[in-house]
Amino acid sequence: MSLMRALRIAPLVTALALCSGAAMAQSASLTPIPAIAETRSGQFAVEDGATISADAADVAGLQDARWLSDLVRRDRGLKLSVAPSAHPAIRLARIPADPALGPEGYRLDVAPDGVRVQAATDAGLFHGAASLLQLLTPEDGGKGAVTLAAVHIEDHPRFPWRGLMLDSARHYQSVAFVEALLDQMARYKLNTFHWHLTDDQGWRIEIKRYPRLTSVGAWRVEAGEAHEHDIDPNTGKPRLYGGFYTQDQVRAVVAYAQARSITVVPEIEMPGHASAAILAYPELGVRPVDPKTLGDWGVFPNLYKPSDQTFEFLQNVLTEVMDLFPGPYIHVGGDEAIKDYWKASPEIQAQIKALGLKDEDALQSWFIQRMQRFLAAHGRRLIGWDEILQGGLPSGAAVMSWRGTAGAVDAANAGHDTVLSPGLPFYLDNRQSDAADEPPGRGLIISLQNVYIFDPTPKTLDPAAMAHVLGLQANVWTEHIRLDDRVEHMAFPRAVAMAEMAWSPPEKRQWADFLARLPAAVRRDEALGLQPALSAFEVRQVATQKAPGAAQVALSTQGGLGEIRYTLDGSPPTAASPVYATPLDVKLPTTVRAAAFQTGVALSPPMTHRVDVQTLRHRDNHELQVCAGTATLNLEADGPVDSDHRAVIMTDTLNPCWLWKGADLAGIKGLTADVAKLPFDYEGVSPTGIVMPPPSTLDGELEVRLDGCDGPLLAALPVAPAVHNTSLTTLRRALPPTTGRHDLCFRFTRAKLDPMWLLDAVQLETGPTP
Repeated sequence: MSLMRALRIAPLVTALALCSGAAMAQSASLTPIPAIAETRSGQFAVEDGATISADAADVAGLQDARWLSDLVRRDRGLKLSVAPSAHPAIRLARIPADPALGPEGYRLDVAPDGVRVQAATDAGLFHGAASLLQLLTPEDGGKGAVTLAAVHIEDHPRFPWRGLMLDSARHYQSVAFVEALLDQMARYKLNTFHWHLTDDQGWRIEIKRYPRLTSVGAWRVEAGEAHEHDIDPNTGKPRLYGGFYTQDQVRAVVAYAQARSITVVPEIEMPGHASAAILAYPELGVRPVDPKTLGDWGVFPNLYKPSDQTFEFLQNVLTEVMDLFPGPYIHVGGDEAIKDYWKASPEIQAQIKALGLKDEDALQSWFIQRMQRFLAAHGRRLIGWDEILQGGLPSGAAVMSWRGTAGAVDAANAGHDTVLSPGLPFYLDNRQSDAADEPPGRGLIISLQNVYIFDPTPKTLDPAAMAHVLGLQANVWTEHIRLDDRVEHMAFPRAVAMAEMAWSPPEKRQWADFLARLPAAVRRDEALGLQPALSAFEVRQVATQKAPGAAQVALSTQGGLGEIRYTLDGSPPTAASPVYATPLDVKLPTTVRAAAFQTGVALSPPMTHRVDVQTLRHRDNHELQVCAGTATLNLEADGPVDSDHRAVIMTDTLNPCWLWKGADLAGIKGLTADVAKLPFDYEGVSPTGIVMPPPSTLDGELEVRLDGCDGPLLAALPVAPAVHNTSLTTLRRALPPTTGRHDLCFRFTRAKLDPMWLLDAVQLETGPTP
């Protein structure tokens, strides 16, 4: 365990150990909340060496018992023996099929004579074991024996599809990480792992008939000067980024998922998002692909040519894919198919005419329907993003609605099964808060509460159409999430909020109740070495200077759970520290430390912030306001390439401009600014509509304007010193004397799109600035 991870876990575990709740609280903390949980009299102690048993012939039951034993040992140090026993402490048993429980339901009983988990199916038995895992690893964070209150639980899911998508095409994740993600999904009863394996930026699955898909299509040079100069000593060329999963690795992941009652749905994109495949096999496309573009983002016009040769290729690919993934669904993408190359191709225009089709959209529908017939002939169902509805869709195909819920409504009304996966709120690459330490991703804030309160029942659907809604899915797109632990941070606990929405009865779900149960779930995750986001619990601070030598400090948390306790002497806050009620008046300098507590439990590591003259005159990028906010991204600086700790900067890619509202300029003599540059690597974006003030020098300047971006120019800081620096560069400039509070506008001038300049931090100076 790393020091940082230990520091992160310690406050929560230590405080929870002080407040070991009554055994009754154990069942009340289950997440997702069960359909029925009834207290009974008595209790049962599960002690070290206790036995878990299942029928000797029940392969899945014994597998579940071993899974449960392993995780209880890892979390609590409690050793449970999996062995036949006439009177086991815990028994996993089969019962006849029960319509009330459905195909995934279970019963769990804790009584004075032991614990019983009963279900008719493998999935139901596993979900029951997952609930028992939570009871055996309670909030106290302690070790050893657990005393369980008697309880009767009957539980089953609201929806059959409870999914999480991982984008492994844009950034590759290790097999170990994928398996850890599956473990985390399983504990919250998510049962569908949608694996995005191909896209413009990479082809990640081995296809033996077409080896160039991975030898060529799985590798790219990342965009930007830092990566272009990162030379691989073995090749003398820029270092390649990428990777792929061998068929043996895929089989292992699928088996790992099956053992946890999770179905893996592979996605092989078509007809668009095909650049990596066309780079490997140029004959598949209308035009060749420039390999330099694979490191770019945006939507590419590289579509498969709808020829017999292409269909033979795709059918051969899907034949190998179907051999690896036994589940009923194959996802074919179908989204964002830019048809410019189809429109410009005489060959394809002739094909449209010969087929008697109306236009290129109809050709895409014909393309998808042809693939649907192939999959159906092999006993599989096609599923795709909601664009596959355009032009009509054959029966048997299913639709995943990402552009809001309209696609799901249209699909269900047309008799197609559908999965609700709207970008708002289920795109988990959006930020969870405005904190400076949020990982890179999209700039919009989708909080834990935003996810939890989503209504998955479109009001325009009648009961018959609603029966076609298979369920819900959250998606982790990774264009800007290159590290595995960041994927973890972005996915959880927001995926837990979605899991409860998809599993629990709607009348049982309450935001305040979920939030109160969440710390127990977070503690379990952390005890198993995971790092879910604590954004809902972390204390945020806003400090404002009120007079010379004095400031006012406001504290808050996003979720509002518990009470904030603080110290002003640099010591860590405890459950006995003062409770925050109103903004604090402090003398300068002061160190404020604060954390939120729930019944004596620290919900996150303490926030530490020094309040002095310098910090009051400093603004991190995330403390500034993005001017327009129409195309915001939270982007990582270009370098250093060998670092996992590059600057992360919010910007509007169409209008890179920031505001410091109400800056106190009295006595200010200068300004320093930390800036970074990134390649403008957005495919298909033209300068039209992008704000680019003309430069006064060759490379451009950072302009500082007074009282708005059209106000008088206060200073211009040439970016020339930063042109050849791939990480942060500090620029300095003297300022003319100004009094009072003013809004400061910061924006970069430039003559061309590339590079894109970013502002990381600003410091107002009272001393001379060279």
